Amino acid sequence: MCGILGLINFNSDNIDYQTLMKMNQIQAHRGPDDEGIWYDKNVGIGHRRLSIIDLSSLAQQPMLDESKRYVLTYNGEIYNFLSLKKELIELGYSFNSSSDTEVVLKSLIEWGSRALSKFNGMFALGFWDNHERKLLLARDRYGIKPLYYYQNSEIFTFSSEQKSILTLPNFHKKLDEAAIIEYFTFQNILTNKTFFDDLVILEPGNYLELNFDKKKPYLKKTQYWDFNFQSDIISISENEYVEELSRLFSNSVKKQLISDVEVGTYLSGGIDSGSIAAVAASNIENLKSFTCGFDLSSASGIELTFDEREKAEAMSALLKTEHYEMILKAGDIEKCIKELVWHMEEPRVGQSYPNYYISGLASKFIKVILSGAGGDELFGGYPWRYFLPENYGNYDDYINSYYNYWQRLVRNQTLIEMFSKSSIDVRDVNTFGIFKNILNKNSVYSDSKSDFLNNSLYFESKTFLHGLLVVEDKLSMSHGLETRLPFLDNDLVDFAMRCPVELKLGNLKRPEPLNENNYGRKKKEYFSKTNQGKLILRKMAMNYIPRDLMEDNKQGFAAPDSSWFKGKSIEFVKQRIMSKNSKIYSLLDFEITTKLINKHFTGKENKRLLIWSLLYFEEWLNQYA
Repeated sequence: MCGILGLINFNSDNIDYQTLMKMNQIQAHRGPDDEGIWYDKNVGIGHRRLSIIDLSSLAQQPMLDESKRYVLTYNGEIYNFLSLKKELIELGYSFNSSSDTEVVLKSLIEWGSRALSKFNGMFALGFWDNHERKLLLARDRYGIKPLYYYQNSEIFTFSSEQKSILTLPNFHKKLDEAAIIEYFTFQNILTNKTFFDDLVILEPGNYLELNFDKKKPYLKKTQYWDFNFQSDIISISENEYVEELSRLFSNSVKKQLISDVEVGTYLSGGIDSGSIAAVAASNIENLKSFTCGFDLSSASGIELTFDEREKAEAMSALLKTEHYEMILKAGDIEKCIKELVWHMEEPRVGQSYPNYYISGLASKFIKVILSGAGGDELFGGYPWRYFLPENYGNYDDYINSYYNYWQRLVRNQTLIEMFSKSSIDVRDVNTFGIFKNILNKNSVYSDSKSDFLNNSLYFESKTFLHGLLVVEDKLSMSHGLETRLPFLDNDLVDFAMRCPVELKLGNLKRPEPLNENNYGRKKKEYFSKTNQGKLILRKMAMNYIPRDLMEDNKQGFAAPDSSWFKGKSIEFVKQRIMSKNSKIYSLLDFEITTKLINKHFTGKENKRLLIWSLLYFEEWLNQYA
């Protein structure tokens, strides 16, 4: 796991070595073990290395082939690299290292962009052909590893993190207010935008080609893979589906244990991490496991169930793992927010600071960690979110209602008032169009229950999961920790997309999906007490974990922030985002915004996600803008 970057001067000026070094150094946390720079005339490529497979100098990057024509900078792990290596040897290639990096390099030499579809793993890469003067940038199918790029009339540049690009003197820093409005609608950015104009993220499952054949360099972007949730029409038994899932899952975990350094796992007590830990523990003696809990002394209501340490400890005892845990308290938000925002850059879904702390704990003991991310999105882990045809009779009604639901932070009308000081009108940012265009790509338009649910799973995998993956990458890499995700194995994902939704979800008996951000006493049971999701995963999990844990209710990884923001952390909230001197009020209306915050303090509405997002945005403006 590493950090990558590249810089091309369009005016043919030679690359400045010190500029490349500065770009590389600012993301040193991603690769504390080694660094490398390659440059030739107006092209420069950099790399920071976190050594995981082949710890020798033979695996250093940027990596060149024997002819010195091709240059690779690569971040990730390809779990099927040994089978690809065998195929390449049969084609006449030889290898100097035992690394997957060299396999990636020679796969791209042999197959070009077609190699991307052969890779089973996570990656972001830059591949330079020094003869043809062509650059290929690519990102893995699911977006596990980030890759940003920026172009103006003078330069083209790319990097694992925005910070590298921001160091450039010819980066024209300008806020992208449309992206900010998009975030405050969805608590996520569904397009490829960032908070900076023209600085964008390459979409998952895409590659980008920069070609110098013509007088003016040009970019061409191509999508090589996408999710496609279409249930099987082949009739096989439920037991056969469960058996196949168990085989694919076990194979995936075993593949992702390949490493020349120690591998551990997160362990929440839920079925996803529990099943991963069970397979890993059967292959690794004294497997290290990690859990994050919360101080609930000032929590109330549903938040009293947010600490999963007891379940995790029971699972650890059963699997005989070497278990470590930590407890977060109300003041931990303010302690970490400066570092967290610096590392994570643009904000994404949820309150991400628990991820920062737990990855920091794990990094003290290991360099590679297994995570259960992806299981919920692929197998229907959020039953309270899904719309059914009996409630919303046709596809257009479904789109409209689902869009209203996914306005996670502020409704459109309030957003118009809230952003009244912005230089652009909220109504000019077509967030509904952005939302609808994503859903339309799954190409399921019938009014059947299974098609409605498959559309929901597609949307969550394209957007919510991508946000979670960006958070996971940035915050684990802030501690030099590599996160691996067994649920995002190619074969397992292909199976999940074909698996009938009836095997994933039980009877959903709510009149409409619950707004989990504003749960109240009448609705909290739907949010906290449901075991109607991921049914096929639950049945598979019977092979690994006790039945009582396997059948337990769904519990997300969340802190009791609702209680903390109006209790122990209230002064911190007021100081940061309720002063007229706060930077957020250069864009936001003070009266409208503070009125929304006060609704949380008085208990009228749960505004925990909005408060977190405002705290984050305030810190982002202080550091970046």
